[in-house]
Order: sequence, then structure tokens, then C-alpha cells
Amino acid sequence: MNYKPSFTLSEKTLNLVAEIMEIVTKLTMIEVEGINPKLRRNNRIKTIHASLAIENNSLSLDQVTAILNGKRILGPGQDIKEVQNAYEAYELLLDLDPFDVSSMLKAHRILMNNLTKEAGIFRSGGVGIFAGENLIHMAPPASFVSEQISQLLLWVKNSELHPLIKSCVFHYEFEFIHPFADGNGRMGRMWQTLILYKWKNLFGWLPVESLVKDRQDNYYKVLGECDKAADSVKFIEFMLESIRDSLVEISSTEQVGVQVSEQVEILLSAIGKDTVSGKELMERVGLKHRPTFRKNYLLPAIENGYLEMTIPDKPNSSKQKYRKSKI
Repeated sequence: MNYKPSFTLSEKTLNLVAEIMEIVTKLTMIEVEGINPKLRRNNRIKTIHASLAIENNSLSLDQVTAILNGKRILGPGQDIKEVQNAYEAYELLLDLDPFDVSSMLKAHRILMNNLTKEAGIFRSGGVGIFAGENLIHMAPPASFVSEQISQLLLWVKNSELHPLIKSCVFHYEFEFIHPFADGNGRMGRMWQTLILYKWKNLFGWLPVESLVKDRQDNYYKVLGECDKAADSVKFIEFMLESIRDSLVEISSTEQVGVQVSEQVEILLSAIGKDTVSGKELMERVGLKHRPTFRKNYLLPAIENGYLEMTIPDKPNSSKQKYRKSKI
């Protein structure tokens, strides 16, 4: 079997790629290390919340944030588990190979752990895509899935198309194949992020899902239209518009390129990979005056997301310690 995606390249597609490239060129001059860690964390949380909300997860952004900060919340157990799984999957995602089937199955296993009996394996039965109660697409038979996904990933790897275009083609084709019993939507969006991240690191922290969520009705409508037309051009245009608008939002709010002060750089160098108390950290940077340490070193590092507390609910706890932020 030789899997060949069916799509055309419209003038709108090419114009959108040009627009995105112009923004990306400006932003990647900073590189991902120059993006405020607090922004990276906030965008990761927004991504998880939006992608799950599209799949009818009921938790609010504040509740998702609380869960990822280690707090207990009141909410449906399955919805909470979805958030925890998604966080674990995204933590692993950027180290995976986007063209490797086993990597995809590993990500799905984590994403859908204890949520479906077929976590980490391709579906064993038929499945369809629904918008409410309306069936908008019936996926190919389960017996075709493994070979189709292998061929699709091989096509993405070898295609000479622009990464922006082929990542969108992948997203559509993945949803068309619908390889898993559950979790296809969140996997397709997540895997497109991975494909784009391997091209430009910036995309690992871009919350495109938030804009897709806001345009959810159109998302499903375009998927249905592309199925009927046997051409994914409208979906490609839809996703490129979402990517462009997400980039515009980030660049216009000037949330990138936060300058790290010399004091914060000294503090981060001193803490390394350790988890230490405030007293020990102050000794490591060679200070004895606590107010100066807190004002110029500790608080700026925490406020800008470079440092996190081990007991965030009790900032003044005698057992409080500090470490570099995980995200």
C-alpha cells in the first residue's frame, strides 16, 4: 500500500504560509530559550485545557491550572484524569520521534491511561467522528489502520512540502484514519505540534488549540466538507489561519524575550538541578542580607517563572524549598 494524501495547494494556503513565516522569522530570532518560562507554562496549560475542552472535558482553565499545580479540586474523576494524563503526555512529547509509530503508541498509552481499554494500541473495531449526534465521518476498517498510519508517517517524513503544510495534511489524514478507539482528536492536535516543533522549537509552546476551541464548530464543519470533497485544502487553510492568529497573539502581547537580570542568572546557576531551602540558596549566591536576596534574586525568579516553590500553597512555610521550574 502506498498512502497518498489527497489535497490541493490554494493561493490562500501559500499566502498564509508566507504570513506565518514572516512572524516566525521575527520570533525565532529570540529562540525558545528567550521565551519567558512563565509564558511557556501558561501556554502549555492553555493547550491542555483547550484540547480537552474540545473533547467535552468540563473543567475550567482555573481548575486545570490548579490540578497541574498539585492542588485538589472538585470535579468528575475522568475529567481530572484526562488533565493529568495530558500533562504527562506533553511532558514527554517533545522528546519523541514524530515519524515513529511506536512513539505515537507510547504517547497514546500515556494520554489515554485508564480512560480506554485500548490505550496505546490501534483500534480493533469501527469508529466514526460525530459533531453532537451527527455522524460526519466513518473511518476506514480497523484492519487498514496500522499500515495506513505507517504510510502516512513515512509520507510526512519524506515529503518535500513546507512543514507548515504537511503538518496540516497530517492532521487531517490522521483524523480521517481515526486510528484509535478514543483520543484521536487530542492525539492529532498533539502530533501536529510535535511535527512543527521538530521544525521550529517555538511551536512546542504555541497554544494553537485555544483558537481551535474557539472555532470548534467550524473545525468539525471543515472536516466534513473535506471528506465530501475528497480534498483537505479547506482544513489546511483553517489550521494555517489558527496557527497564524496564535502567533500574532503571542507576538503582539510582547510576551517573548523577557530579559533575565544578572541576579536571576546568578541564582539559577547557583541552584543548578537541586531543590534547596531559601537559606541555602542565599548562601550559594554569597548573600547575608535576606531582604536584598528576596527583592533582587528570589522574587524576580519566581514571578518570571524561572523558579518554583515546593509548597506553593504556603509560601512562608518553614519547610519551603525552591527548584528550577519544570516547564
